[in-house]
Amino acid sequence: MIVLNSSFTSKSTSVHEVEADIVDLAVSTEFLSTLVAAVKAADLVDVLKGDGPFTVFAPTNEAFAKLPAGTVESLLKPENKAKLVAVLSYHVVPGKVMSTDLKNGQKAKTVQGSEVTVTLKDGKAMINNATVTAADIEASNGVVHVIDTVILPPM
Repeated sequence: MIVLNSSFTSKSTSVHEVEADIVDLAVSTEFLSTLVAAVKAADLVDVLKGDGPFTVFAPTNEAFAKLPAGTVESLLKPENKAKLVAVLSYHVVPGKVMSTDLKNGQKAKTVQGSEVTVTLKDGKAMINNATVTAADIEASNGVVHVIDTVILPPM
């Protein structure tokens, strides 16, 4: 049996040839579908497709499910768009912040205007009360860190 390996691959079939922006990355990730729906409802798609760079702390579907019953549905209503924008923009920090840049006790100003606090403990990074479950997912316009809890801005 002869096996031939080719080092030539068609560019059109290679996923790695195209770098996705933050929105495209989230859209292609099943466990971020609630976040994607929220970003669309808040009309933030164009913002997060912008040049950036942005650092996004992306809550999973399970993170949204932990919120009190009816919270997500309420936030997705057109009359609550301002609240939704505040919550989502609290998950975004201007600039590209990799996990290696994080310092224990560090404060970072979010796009929403309030600060989040970084805690580094037992090899884990936390943003306020949310644990980072996947870090440093690079996009063409920034970086995504997946978190297990929706963080809420001070109201």
